[in-house]
Formats: sequence, structure tokens, C-alpha cells
Amino acid sequence: MTDTVIELDGVWKIFGASAKTAMKAVQERGLTKSEVLSEFNCVVGIADCSFSVQRGEIFCIMGLSGSGKSTLVRHLNRLIEPTAGRISILGKDMLGLGVKELRQIRSKNIGMVFQHMALLPHRTVRDNVALPLQVRGEPKGVRWKISQSCLDLVNLTGYEDRFPSELSGGMQQRVGLARALASNPDVLLMDEPFSALDPLIRRQLQDQFMALSAELKKTTVFITHDLDEAIRIGHRIAIMKDGRIVQIGTPEEIVTQPADDYVRDFVEGISRLKLVFAHSIMVNLDDYVPASGENLTNSPRAHHGTNLDQLIDISTTTEFAVVITDDDGNDIGVVDKSTLLNGMKGGKA
Repeated sequence: MTDTVIELDGVWKIFGASAKTAMKAVQERGLTKSEVLSEFNCVVGIADCSFSVQRGEIFCIMGLSGSGKSTLVRHLNRLIEPTAGRISILGKDMLGLGVKELRQIRSKNIGMVFQHMALLPHRTVRDNVALPLQVRGEPKGVRWKISQSCLDLVNLTGYEDRFPSELSGGMQQRVGLARALASNPDVLLMDEPFSALDPLIRRQLQDQFMALSAELKKTTVFITHDLDEAIRIGHRIAIMKDGRIVQIGTPEEIVTQPADDYVRDFVEGISRLKLVFAHSIMVNLDDYVPASGENLTNSPRAHHGTNLDQLIDISTTTEFAVVITDDDGNDIGVVDKSTLLNGMKGGKA
């Protein structure tokens, strides 16, 4: 991840006939969501949202129903026009694009996967996947070759000539993912793509998506209402409430440093064991005071990215503290039994 692909700055969306007037009042008088509704009969869908997504990153946006997460993702490809703010994708000012330019960036650079894929029932799997290429004017031979490649990626080889009605829900969702990949987009927008599926199928598709993401290095904005899914998939997570982003951070930061009581309630039941790492709980080597007779030369070593679960396994095999090393193998810190117990607060899964 070396450069910014998506950037939002102060994005607002107010729904209603008096949206512009309401927006001006918000900026001048700092009205709340309820005050905007009462005074202007307008609904604040998105309120002053800002974030950036780096190349190859999976950025999860999560919140309860009505939090604004699906509204927000639809601003990225301008399915919804913002009331105020700035949106940039791949260095392009999305709000400054004309109809032709917007259509081009949607067809070539941005792929979208919805919860309900709306596959065309009269078209085969192959033709559904090839649809964006057909819209782009690609010849049939090219469309079918790319379609086949994408179906291979999502493990649907052999189903090319089936119709959507002949597939399970999970398979239909994979067709939708293949269709989004067919135009080889730089950016994937995924709006709760797995939420309607059974838990086992959902987990399988999560695994497949993460493997594809690592292989193809697609920059992804992934919408979900499930914190477990966000933690499992996301490099970073944005948590929304009432149209606002209340916290952005890595899964570890979200779980160990909740910004407020709302986030704290979300993460209360989440195990820390695979989300908290040695570098977060270790005592710096220069600050560590060894117990009487303790010699760290005999201690086992563990990389600073070792998680709590792994540190517990190491600690149970030795009477010594665990010395933590950096990427070059240099000793940088220590995790003893007391430090490990403090790190475990929050419960073991």
C-alpha cells in the first residue's frame, strides 16, 4: 500500500426538497440531524465523512441499519450525488466528471457487488459475467475469454451455460463477484455482498474473497453490519453511527482503543487473542526490569507481529519471559506472564 486510491473530504448528503438550504444552515448554525429534520423536513444521510483508502487495501465500513454505510459507498461512483464535499478516485475529481467520463470510469475502473446481485435470469452465467464487457463494446470472443477466466477465479468452472435459477445463493453471489472482476477494475465496491447467505457459505466466500484480494491486489471498500466480518476481512475499519464516522482504525485499534461507548458496546464480545499483537503489549527492552536471577539470553524469541493466542502457546512451554524481536531479528521488548495477563483482559475466545 503505497498510494491513495480513494479520498473523501467532508462529504455530506441531505435528502429532501430543501437540502441546499438545510446544508447552508448546518454549515452556519451547526444544526443536528434531528434539528435539520424538524426545521427543514430533510434527512441527513451522510454527515461530514472523510477517509482515504490506499492501493490494495480492504477498507470496511460498518454500522447498524440506518447508519449511512450503504448511502456512503454509493457516493464513490456517484450513484448518489453528494450535497457537499469532495470525492477523488484514482486522482480524478469524481464530482467534476461529465456524463461520458463518469460512464467510462464506472465501466473500466470501478466494479460493484451488491447484496442482491440482480443477475439477468434469461442470460447464462457466462453471459451475465460478460455483460459489462458487452456494454463496453468488446467483441464476443474477448468477452467469453475474460468471462471464463473470471469464472475460473471464483471456482465456477463448468457452470458457464447454467442460468441463475439453477444456482445456489452462494454460487449466484460468486457470479456477481466474477461480473465485477470482468472489467478488471482498480476499485471494488462491495455492499454487504455475503450478508444474506448461510454462515458456512458466508465464511467460505469470505475466505475466497480474501484470497482473491491478496492475489489481484484490488482496492476494496467493503460494507457490512457484522463486526466479526469487518475484523476478519478489513485492513482498516470505519464505524458509522447516524451518518457520521465515529472511528477509523485497524481491527486491533478498534478492539483495544474504542473511541466512545458506542464502539465499546460493539466490540465488547470480541476476543482480543488474534487481534492484539506483541508490539502493543510488550515492555520496551530498555524499560524492562528482570526478576532476580532472570537471564533473557535463555528466553524464547517471538516476532513483534505475534498475536496473543500465539504468545500464550509460547509462554506455556517456558518459565522465562518472551523476548520480542523486530523484522531484523533484533531484541526490542519483553512479554512476561504479568504483561501477557494484562493483554488478555477482555476474554479468551
